Amino acid sequence: MIELYFWTTDNGYKARQGAEESGLPFVIKPVNIRAREQFAPEYLKISPGHKIPGLVDPNGPGGARITLCESGAILRYLGEKAGNGLYPADPVARLKVDQWLFWGSATFTTLAQQFGFFTQRNPEDVPAAKKHYTDVLKDMFDTLNTRLADNEYVAGAYSVADISMYADTHLHGVNNIGLGAYPHVRRWHDAIEARPAVKKAWGPY
Repeated sequence: MIELYFWTTDNGYKARQGAEESGLPFVIKPVNIRAREQFAPEYLKISPGHKIPGLVDPNGPGGARITLCESGAILRYLGEKAGNGLYPADPVARLKVDQWLFWGSATFTTLAQQFGFFTQRNPEDVPAAKKHYTDVLKDMFDTLNTRLADNEYVAGAYSVADISMYADTHLHGVNNIGLGAYPHVRRWHDAIEARPAVKKAWGPY
């Protein structure tokens, strides 16, 4: 059975959402980052950069045991293994999903996390940083809103690309920035939020 190493962060929820949507059997292994459990030697063998999420699949490709870190890589792996369309089989469709999966993982989340740090968690008030990352996040929501004006989901059909952006939209867009200026993002967010697997992924564990 797949082991998902999880904590309640944006990237943690991404991986859990991907696991729930995949339909694959998995078990959650909590990694309490407040207690610095991500630095445990055994966990570092799974995630050398001491971050969550992490994944272990004892029945990976060719029956080999595999370990993975990085939420984008985990989403792609789960989607491909599930074979249910989360990561499409068609090569052209995959390219479109990859484009938005990488944007969601490397750009959207990375900058949204800086917004969260400077506006919520940093004990020092840094107005210039707050303004900068607020403007950056709004610009990214503009990009996403434009994309979703002509697409139900970011890469056409619902996929791991959407999952890569949902958590930070839910955490920062709904609760902090607000989505009133981004009606297509609001429609997209609410459609994803209503999915049974998503409700489960954001529930108790």
